[in-house]
This record gives sequence, C-alpha cells and structure tokens, in this order.
Amino acid sequence: MTKKTLVIGGSIKPERYSNKAIKKLRRYGHPVVSIGLKSGEVEDINIETGFPDFEEIHTVTLYLGPKNQPQYYDYVFGLHPKCIIFNPGTENPEFEKLANENGIETIEHCTLIMLGEGSF
Repeated sequence: MTKKTLVIGGSIKPERYSNKAIKKLRRYGHPVVSIGLKSGEVEDINIETGFPDFEEIHTVTLYLGPKNQPQYYDYVFGLHPKCIIFNPGTENPEFEKLANENGIETIEHCTLIMLGEGSF
C-alpha cells in the first residue's frame, strides 16, 4: 500500500536526512510532498514553504526539532494524517499527546530504517 507522505523540514542539501527520506520514499513507491524553510527541488519533488493545502496525506514525517514544531501543530492536524513519525531528535511529548488526542497514531522511529525493514 502506498502512503502519501508529507516530509516536514525538507531540504535540497543531499547530506540532510530529510533529503534522503524524500528520495527513499519515492524509490519505495510512496507519493511525497514536502515543506521546508526554503523552496527548492529534490529530484522531481518540490519543497514548498508555508502551509500548503495538501490533500490525502497518510503520513507526516518530521525533520524539525521540538522547539520548531509548535507552529505546525494546527496545520498537521488540519491535514488529518493517519500517522506522524517522529524521527530521531524530533521527539516531542506535547505534540505526540495532542496528536493522539486527535486520533493520530504517533511513532518514534527513523523513516529511513522503517522503509528498509519493511515496517513503513
């Protein structure tokens, strides 16, 4: 099953994990959209800025530290994802609690590893 995924914290820099995740999600056949501080492109995926109105997001995967996440809470909840992945360094008990209260599953894991082991 493909899962349309929003990568928050997307970067055009190839050494960034968000960049690697965008590429790997695509290789595994998942539709990907991304937002970041700067617009750009990773392969054929546009990294947008702001709060675009994406539709049918299944999974949100975070590449932002906890202190930069609060501005995205309402935005993410408005997208009605089924799941939020908190990659290493992005764990945020407040965001996780609010997500669970909104009926959203939360996972503390690495998107890249999940894809590799088949648990994504």
